[in-house]
Amino acid sequence: MSNAHAVAMGLSCRSSDTRHKDMRMARPQSHLEIALASIQVFTDDGRMDLQELDRLLELALRDETIDDDEKRVLANIFARAERDGVAADVATRIGEARRRHGIPA
Repeated sequence: MSNAHAVAMGLSCRSSDTRHKDMRMARPQSHLEIALASIQVFTDDGRMDLQELDRLLELALRDETIDDDEKRVLANIFARAERDGVAADVATRIGEARRRHGIPA
């Protein structure tokens, strides 16, 4: 992923305080997993479908809450999906997710 793509998806290019931890056993931060998963959404057919949206939300909700980093990444993904056009059921589900989890428009 290029720095430009990372910035567009709401990711920071700064070093993390986790750089000293043993990374062999560490799971990637969920907001990074969400951003990476979104790449396939937009390279597949260019449009987000309901199954893809649900998968992104599942990643965010693994720990039963959506943190600020996940909200930021999801907000960017939702904005991109809406800009590219989504089906009515996807638009409805995005609206529900925004209201339920406080994801900004």
